Amino acid sequence: MINTEFGVTFTTIRSGILEPSDQEKYKLKKQKKYAPKVLLRRPFARSICEAYFKKYPARIGFIRVDALSLLLTMANVTAYSDVLVVDMVGGLVTGAVAERLGGTGYVCNTYKGDSPSSVDMVKMFNFTDKVKERIVHSSINELSSAKAAPPEENNQQESSTCDMVEDVSVTAEARVDDIAVRESKIIKAPQPGVKASKEAVEMWKENGFSSLIMAAQDQDPWTLAKDVLPLLSYSAPFAIYHQYLQPLATCMHNLQQGKMAINLQITEPWLREYQVLPSRTHPHMQMSSFGGYVLSGIRISTT
Repeated sequence: MINTEFGVTFTTIRSGILEPSDQEKYKLKKQKKYAPKVLLRRPFARSICEAYFKKYPARIGFIRVDALSLLLTMANVTAYSDVLVVDMVGGLVTGAVAERLGGTGYVCNTYKGDSPSSVDMVKMFNFTDKVKERIVHSSINELSSAKAAPPEENNQQESSTCDMVEDVSVTAEARVDDIAVRESKIIKAPQPGVKASKEAVEMWKENGFSSLIMAAQDQDPWTLAKDVLPLLSYSAPFAIYHQYLQPLATCMHNLQQGKMAINLQITEPWLREYQVLPSRTHPHMQMSSFGGYVLSGIRISTT
């Protein structure tokens, strides 16, 4: 022991290593208990899903991380894909699809009614402006409406619009130019989930979407599937998540009877976490044994 004249510090030297004193050990012990250290990491779909599943599982429809990855795989979400999403789990599925696309293709969140579902979780991903521009929404009625008017009606509309343009005065044009100049000075960052443009909607009506993902915990899967599946292109894969098995079994039976899809299968994801220690390797004792069900298939022509 080395003791100073006033007894301020106490240290012990063992084999050339200077150990901390009792007072420093006491401080370190209290710091571990009352002053924890926080490590900031970039958010990902996996970390956000795990955090919500542990604390607020009902908000994400009890989607476990393995079920989320299975949805993306079964729907074949790849770069430059136009993915149709029915997201009623707070935006978790929308953010996961946008993260995998990486600013390419489009993520269109569709819905029934007048107002889209909330996608507030997309803000937690901290996407760049390039990725946010690819997240849009459009109602099922807009996507499934008639493609375009006949050529004769288009010609009449064009002639009427030309006559109206000729009647516009020069002063009105000057005012419009002033307003355009003022609005061009205001630059706003794009927000995720803006309304899809008319050009994009017309393109999807003509070509269809490349894949579909549904995660609607409060809706009947078959009620939504029969309205959404016709929006896909032929041979496009789809994946439907639900917390319970019976609604998916009914949806699968109706799809088989209507000959709307092939390669239909219901999968129950199962993830087990193992504790690996010396002479103690076994699954965790406290873990989730339920992760929902996923119905997958490929859309075909009914004719």
